[in-house]
Amino acid sequence: MEEKQYVVDALSIEETWRIFRIMAEFVEAIETLSGIQPAVSIFGSARTKPDDPYYQKAEQTARLLSESGFSVITGGGPGIMEAGNKGAAAVGGQSVGMNIRLPYEQKPNTYANIAIDYKYFFIRKVMFVKYAVAYVILPGGFGTMDELFEALTLIQTKRIKGFPVILMGSDYWKGLVDWLRGTMLGQNKISPDDLDLFQVIDDPEEAVKYIKKYVIV
Repeated sequence: MEEKQYVVDALSIEETWRIFRIMAEFVEAIETLSGIQPAVSIFGSARTKPDDPYYQKAEQTARLLSESGFSVITGGGPGIMEAGNKGAAAVGGQSVGMNIRLPYEQKPNTYANIAIDYKYFFIRKVMFVKYAVAYVILPGGFGTMDELFEALTLIQTKRIKGFPVILMGSDYWKGLVDWLRGTMLGQNKISPDDLDLFQVIDDPEEAVKYIKKYVIV
């Protein structure tokens, strides 16, 4: 009985210290990001290679955003994230990489001039939203979809102020958009206005122009 009680007490202490680690990670992130310019968060697959057209679009978009006075935030890893940080850094912009510690795929890229390392996914997700005035989302996997629908849900439910959400890559997103319109809207699971919460824009210059219509830097 005493041994069981000791195990329970040890677990309770560990949970208590976890709360402090979470608080510390929040504090570090807020202190690091509180001084950045209005930022655009760029998302997409870690598996995208530099010779991929989407990598090049992400890099160009980030460069144009930085030249327009925006900071660029990415997940800090390879692929589209690397492209975003690279494009921003190339023109002397604030290039923020918010890396998450994972056993595979996610390794910090070398182009972020402001870097944060996260243990907890949910803290990183809060920071993506908190400091973003827009999202640009390129083709990606589960993590990219997670960030997309997190933002759309928060905007839809008015938990955050609405901001531009741009899907870049119409060929990639066509199936999803058709399903949202034909199935989700068709079965009355969302409202017609919910489809206006995002825009599909392929051209980096048009994407930046759209963001600048809604955000004054």
